[in-house]
Amino acid sequence: MPCVLLLAFLTLCGIAYLYWRYVWFFRNPSRKIPSEDSGILSPADGCVVYVKEVAPDEEIITIKQGVKATIHDICREAVSAPKVLIGIFMSPFNVHYNRIPISGTALFIRHYPALGKNLYMAAMHLRTLFRRLPLYSNSLHIIQNERTVTGIKGHYRGRPLNCYVVQIAAASVNGIDSYIEPQQQVSAGQVLGMIRIGSQVDIIVTAFDGMKIKVQPGDRVRAGETILIE
Repeated sequence: MPCVLLLAFLTLCGIAYLYWRYVWFFRNPSRKIPSEDSGILSPADGCVVYVKEVAPDEEIITIKQGVKATIHDICREAVSAPKVLIGIFMSPFNVHYNRIPISGTALFIRHYPALGKNLYMAAMHLRTLFRRLPLYSNSLHIIQNERTVTGIKGHYRGRPLNCYVVQIAAASVNGIDSYIEPQQQVSAGQVLGMIRIGSQVDIIVTAFDGMKIKVQPGDRVRAGETILIE
């Protein structure tokens, strides 16, 4: 009898895993997208891990002793002017479809390989789970792992705005998918792509006077719904 119960339990666990891995993980629920003049939307579901306003070459965060990160380390692009950076960690249980944060034109989509090997994101997963600040501590994947960077040119309160969406893959990721093309007109809240299992998405935008950042580390956000910046 104990063997039968154990077998039944293992079977149920296997079915639950297969359902999560091949069905529930790929869910793409509809979102109530705010009006375009509401602000800059979150590109991902998950937990905000850092919010920074920095100059292009200024150090953003200290990941661990002797290891620091700049905007260039994260987006791998040559950027100018001060930027606002918001990082969002997606656990394996979050919706993994990513969405466009502002309406405009997709300028480019570039894939950058890992600087070495892709690392797991266990440190960030545990720190976000238990709310241990800083949430990015010991998370070397922020600068090392492979990523896809999508550049979008839009407008913020009538002024031209450059936006970068950085999809960072974990070691467990099977791929980063993009559902848009360069030079395509895109709308805020539109599906951008997805990262398949455990990952992080950062958004980088030009910093303007009067911007009001609405989130802070530890906040939970939803792609295409949560307003990050007004």
